[in-house]
Amino acid sequence: MGSERTEMRKRQMSTTQENPGTAQTQHSTGNRGSNACCFCWCCCCSCSCLTVRNQEEERARRTSHELQAEGIPNCEESPAPTLEEVNAWAQSFDKLMLTPAGRNAFREFLRTEFSEENMLFWIACEELKQESNKSVIEEKARLIYEDYISILSPKEVSLDSRVREVINRNMLEPSQHTFDDAQLQIYTLMHRDSYPRFMNSAIYKDLLRSLSEKSTEA
Repeated sequence: MGSERTEMRKRQMSTTQENPGTAQTQHSTGNRGSNACCFCWCCCCSCSCLTVRNQEEERARRTSHELQAEGIPNCEESPAPTLEEVNAWAQSFDKLMLTPAGRNAFREFLRTEFSEENMLFWIACEELKQESNKSVIEEKARLIYEDYISILSPKEVSLDSRVREVINRNMLEPSQHTFDDAQLQIYTLMHRDSYPRFMNSAIYKDLLRSLSEKSTEA
């Protein structure tokens, strides 16, 4: 019995010695297969991560662009101002705000002072007054509130507590005149605070000088 076991052990050892390449090949193949699987998994994971990251970055860029486009409406359409018009702007704030060209120039100045939202709010209120459809009025009033009245908005305008209370009551049943008190307060703020600086700004002086030179050449 012992001799049979010894003989079997010798045969196994002989077979292993005769075919070392086979065992080594199988071991190597097993390792390579394991490594290949690991490598492929890592590559797939990396590719997936990169794809997701690129999609998120693209979505963020697109969202940022859309918000920027929505947050800064285009200027009002208007013909180029005449020298007489620009001179009239210096006579009163009312005359400046009377024409689209005047509002556009003033709005450009407000943008340099990071207070463009005052003009945007005033224009939105003027547009609301032109509406007659009840559902449109309600929707526009809601948007104006969210954009310029809400304390969560980055474009919130500066209003006192009394006016805010009036607006909150008016929003229970919105109308064309929901923001009249607020519009008047912002108009007064622009008149007293921003308008004098605009008249002394490079924007106004450069425009006036340019039109004066063209008038002289003509």
